[in-house]
Amino acid sequence: MSSELLVDLGEDPATAQLGQLKLATIEDQQWPADESTLSKSETDISQRFDAGSPHLPWDHPYYDIARHQIIEVAGDDNFGRKVIVFNACRMPPQHQLDHHKLLMYLKGTLDQYVESDYTLIYFHHGLTSENKPSLGWLRDAYREFDRKYKKNIKALYIVHPTMFIKTLLILFKPIISFKFGRKINYVSYLSELEDVVKCEQLLIPARVKEYDNKLRASMKPTAQPPMSPPRSPPLPNQVFGVPLSLLRQRSSDDDTVPVVMRDTISFLSEQGLEIEGIFRRSANVTLVKEVQLKYNSGVPVNFNAMEDVHLAAVILKTFLRELPEPLLTYQLYNDIVNFASVSSDSQATVMKTLVESLPEENYASLRYLITFLARVSANSEVNKMTNSNLAVVFGPNLLWGRDNAMSLSAIGPINNFTRTLLDQQHLVFT
Repeated sequence: MSSELLVDLGEDPATAQLGQLKLATIEDQQWPADESTLSKSETDISQRFDAGSPHLPWDHPYYDIARHQIIEVAGDDNFGRKVIVFNACRMPPQHQLDHHKLLMYLKGTLDQYVESDYTLIYFHHGLTSENKPSLGWLRDAYREFDRKYKKNIKALYIVHPTMFIKTLLILFKPIISFKFGRKINYVSYLSELEDVVKCEQLLIPARVKEYDNKLRASMKPTAQPPMSPPRSPPLPNQVFGVPLSLLRQRSSDDDTVPVVMRDTISFLSEQGLEIEGIFRRSANVTLVKEVQLKYNSGVPVNFNAMEDVHLAAVILKTFLRELPEPLLTYQLYNDIVNFASVSSDSQATVMKTLVESLPEENYASLRYLITFLARVSANSEVNKMTNSNLAVVFGPNLLWGRDNAMSLSAIGPINNFTRTLLDQQHLVFT
């Protein structure tokens, strides 16, 4: 959880009352165990890891933390920001968890993303008197997280908040900065998250879904919150969320690279190569929706008139993420996630074979994108976007599993493949 909420509690009498607050009913503590913690997309690669930990091998120093899947990374939200998820229900009883290691694991995860704008989603259900961290741990966490972790967090969503968490925030309101306070959002039902991120890409614990259904069932029909809206039928000129093959068919000149990619990359090649943190910043939400609507309505988009580099960058990432099938295709999912097993001297050859097996429009679009990103990386002394940094940004937008869910166990290998592709693009695309 963001350090802004982890205040130094000291010996304030109010903290003693907080410690006595009942966090959950006995009924809440008796939810059945989660279903398989591996997403459907990852079952094919589970043999590479111990079955109890899809994140790290058993001899990794943070294996005992990662295996609980308390912390997850879930790709990008609807505004182009990385999504970090904290699952309170997956925290084991206090005596079974090294909370110092948990803190270091959380920092290590955030370290990969805090230079970019990011969103934190905290699933509060399942925090009980048995597994809640001690006040001492909260104090230590507050001291550990410095400004770099707070600066780029754009929103904190507390899902299924209880009186405990609300009371905590009220009591320490004087300590929480006004600026950060505006970033905190309470989310009563999972459907409300759809405005922020596609829930299908989150590995939401089964017990959280059960609890959400229970909350809905307890409400009067007239007070029922809206369910996630169904996907609307595509517009005649729809561009976002449309297969590349269909976009090619619609193109008057049979262009294999979609217009969104051509427009954004052309503009960014002229205006964005020397912008520090390009692809790490989010854009104005209203403008993003307006640009998407223009493309989907067949209206030409002129990024030069808007003069917003970050808007074009977010539109490019959003277009890739909203493809019905990822640019690297489901067919290559297992090969890419297991690519680390390929010897270094064979990687370029294997990678070349893989990408050349892509459909023509996928190959052309990938080549167009990677060639551009190589130019971005060539200016990394100015823009700070090395191949590794670009891989962290683009990896989850190039490949995901058939169930759309994204977890740390898959993101690591996908990012590594993307970085290697950038490193060796001159050999792969020849």
